[in-house]
Amino acid sequence: MSEPQKSPLKEELQWKALEALHADATLTQRALARELGISLGRTNYCLRALIDKGWVKLQNFQQSPHKLRYAYLLTPQGIEEKTRMTWQFLRRKEAEYEALQKEIEALRARVAADAEAERRGD
Repeated sequence: MSEPQKSPLKEELQWKALEALHADATLTQRALARELGISLGRTNYCLRALIDKGWVKLQNFQQSPHKLRYAYLLTPQGIEEKTRMTWQFLRRKEAEYEALQKEIEALRARVAADAEAERRGD
């Protein structure tokens, strides 16, 4: 049986979360939610999925004598997966960019042809 197709949006969200946590492992879930532009609940769900996959580990640390905080550390497997996702994301964006360039060129040609036809009075 083949592996189910991964959602590009879900994978992009995971990639963005891994990128953010790699840059700052001490981000709170609220700050991560703000950075990702998603709800706190969805952020919690995403973090749990990353932890369950073994890509992120949770580590306690003391921020102050009265409050306990967590650090979300990428595991070696998480760093490897982030790198793989970065390459996939880059390839997908390059393909989108190339398709957009072709579409722009076609639109420019059509506008130029329409302008020429109008100038000639067609």
